[in-house]
Amino acid sequence: MLKIINVVGARPNFMKIAPVMDEMLRRGDRLQPLLLHTGQHYDEAMSEAFFADLQIPRPDINLEIGSASHAEQTARIMMAIEPVILEHRPDWLVVVGDVNSTMAATLVAAKLSVKVAHIEAGLRSFDRAMPEEINRLVTDALADLLLTPSKDGDENLRREGVPPHKIRFVGNVMIDTLYRQLERAKSSPVLERFNLQAKNYCAMTLHRPSNVDDKATLAGILDALEAVQKRMPILFPIHPRTRARINEFGLQKQLARLPNLILTEPLGYLDFLQLYSNSRLVLTDSGGIQEETTTLGIPCLTLRPNTERPITVSEGTNRIVGNDPEAIRREALNALDHPAQALRVPALWDGQAARRIVDAIEAASPG
Repeated sequence: MLKIINVVGARPNFMKIAPVMDEMLRRGDRLQPLLLHTGQHYDEAMSEAFFADLQIPRPDINLEIGSASHAEQTARIMMAIEPVILEHRPDWLVVVGDVNSTMAATLVAAKLSVKVAHIEAGLRSFDRAMPEEINRLVTDALADLLLTPSKDGDENLRREGVPPHKIRFVGNVMIDTLYRQLERAKSSPVLERFNLQAKNYCAMTLHRPSNVDDKATLAGILDALEAVQKRMPILFPIHPRTRARINEFGLQKQLARLPNLILTEPLGYLDFLQLYSNSRLVLTDSGGIQEETTTLGIPCLTLRPNTERPITVSEGTNRIVGNDPEAIRREALNALDHPAQALRVPALWDGQAARRIVDAIEAASPG
């Protein structure tokens, strides 16, 4: 029987691991999966509610690491996960995405000669100023099985010298969760709660340091939203980091001049899915939302200079606009007037990625 430790640490991880855990549990006659939560995200609204929304079993192990600088958080995770791996001696450690938990767990497992499977391997922004890019590069360099969501991931890995036998194109597991939960999300009262009408509002997320840690940049983004919120409301579930910076920089008065920019606490997965799936336009600096909006055919503006998910631009509804206020204003108004249409849903974004992921892990296991 294969013993597998699945590592999660932040919100995007939960959405990706839920269908994988479900598939592993279905194969309980030959797989013994454990769920390890590093506690990288520890806020109730940012973490705990996702387990209920996504119907994930409670974690078998919770390291309760909490927030810290990149270096300190990575070190804490490595120190805490090492004795867990030594105790359980799994056949595989499965990591997802590109957060600090992903890289830290991979480093420890590699040094202990435990095989690592990386879900969402091969994505590249080619911007090493992004901490996530460093996490991706290190994880993919050490992983034994690289499970890619799109063909560009395969190409990136081959260019970096990864042997072809380690690479498996399995599709996008985030879309498995999207399809599974879309119907359940319809019961969410979030639109009524904020008095919103379907396709007559925008949804927004903003949390990356490059956007929120500089006062001029953050003020410029808020300024760009003035014209947009005059056209229709913008619902903004605000990340704790972003709220802290707004208060630190004294931008509350600027916010007060934007009456249709509606701030709320972070939403659970089902509430947020109901929110953006009915929106006219999404503005974001997150990663997974670019994929989900492409699948659902919703226009998306990415407030970053690049994306590690270029297929959402070449085949989907995503446009890269950066954080220049004039570009945001122009592209947002243009998107409201002329919504982008997806050319097609990318290959293997079909809701069956988890099955292919677990098949690949079993096939790569001896015996």
